[in-house]
Amino acid sequence: MIASRSAYAAECSGAREAGPRVSHRLGIDIGGTKTALALADAAGVIVARERFPTEPSGSAEDDLLRIAARARALAEASGVGWPEVEAVGVSLPGPFDRRGGRVLHPPNLPGWGVVPVRDVLEAALERPVRLENDANAAALAEWRYGAGQGCQNLVYLTMSTGIGAGMILGGRLHVGHRDFAGEIGHTPVEWPGERCACGFDGCLEAYVGGAAWQRRLRAVAPPEGAIAVRAGGRGQIRPEDAVAAAHAGDAFAIAELERLADYLSRALAQLVFSVSPERIVLGTIAVAAGEALFFEPLRRRVAERTWPGQAHAVEILPASLGEDGPFRAGLCAAD
Repeated sequence: MIASRSAYAAECSGAREAGPRVSHRLGIDIGGTKTALALADAAGVIVARERFPTEPSGSAEDDLLRIAARARALAEASGVGWPEVEAVGVSLPGPFDRRGGRVLHPPNLPGWGVVPVRDVLEAALERPVRLENDANAAALAEWRYGAGQGCQNLVYLTMSTGIGAGMILGGRLHVGHRDFAGEIGHTPVEWPGERCACGFDGCLEAYVGGAAWQRRLRAVAPPEGAIAVRAGGRGQIRPEDAVAAAHAGDAFAIAELERLADYLSRALAQLVFSVSPERIVLGTIAVAAGEALFFEPLRRRVAERTWPGQAHAVEILPASLGEDGPFRAGLCAAD
């Protein structure tokens, strides 16, 4: 569904006739399950947005061309028009080649191998396209607009289909050598461990990532338990069903959230020792799980795995942008 502001569109239309040209940016956030598009004016005000299922077809180029067509349609339907769009930012899962404008076999986009995303989209959209790893873009969004404001050393963790991290260190985005910084989802947290989508065993993502957790829940949740009943059958369970059941007091669901907090704390303790951030901000699943069921046990476990002074020096907080997060992430990639 496209959301736009007709009054703003009319104002822009008049400005094109009588005043200076108003430039706009388009943000695209490509996730493992959903894609978000946002159109913003020069002041950063979002004037139109759309979200739809990603649904990888097996052909990355076809998927990108479909997204490009919807982006053009969004601009036209908003009343702004495609000629007013001057730049495009794309937030998408890694691994990621910033210099080449490519993604490199992203585990959460089936059928995508080494994909020249920038080249394909620049040809389709006829605009400069800037790519950013999704975790980095989300970190920038929370740092500028959300829970990371006023902070100079921030780690943001995506917690949706997969797990990634974006790091703001010393007030600047840190990407590391060859852009591999922040791949915390592939930090080993168990030996030996579950197989991860990346091909390794014991990765954090294999225990805390939404796709992995969904597979586990469908395999181990009681067939007649609260989660399965809520989902309409064990084979239909999604992570949000477990979160809702935990909030309703289901013991199995609460234990599952505690399990997630335990595994996540192993990776966060490593971050505290190696990066020493002021804040760690968690998105999606953690936000839905909430303070009592997730953040309190998580902070307690991180404190048990770090020195007392470290645990007190870092804040572990939920992301605050909510539904605006993916839209802001795509736009931040355009900057």
